[in-house]
Amino acid sequence: MKTIDARKVENKREWYVIDATGKNLGRLATLIANILRGKHKPYFQKDVDIGDFVIVLNADKIQVNSKKLVGKKYRWHTNRPSGFNERTLQWMLEHKPEEVIKLAVERMLPKNRLQKRFMKRLKVYRTSEHPHKAQNPKNLDELVKLWKNF
Repeated sequence: MKTIDARKVENKREWYVIDATGKNLGRLATLIANILRGKHKPYFQKDVDIGDFVIVLNADKIQVNSKKLVGKKYRWHTNRPSGFNERTLQWMLEHKPEEVIKLAVERMLPKNRLQKRFMKRLKVYRTSEHPHKAQNPKNLDELVKLWKNF
């Protein structure tokens, strides 16, 4: 058998759309991270960017465990005196639900030079409307039915 080099394959990037209504945050982020990296393709290589675009709709309707709403904290520092900030997941879902999904996916991607490139292909929207209709995105829910526990 001959090994396929992903650098030499002509990679056509697909567009996928997924509705986040009622989906578990962690499982959704794992699925999106795998699509962005290209792990669903037969010629996947971890050091080559062959992933696809992902559009996430209804970001404010994701499902989260009630303990995590209060217990999970998002922390950052502004590098200014007394610049430590902390927000709960509940506050983030009320004010910035798109950011919750972006952060979950970003933290599941490898911490290397490809991470920024992967994140540029993730589009997250609070409502069910998106401006990417011209790309004819495929519905990712049909592919997900093949995978268990989603």
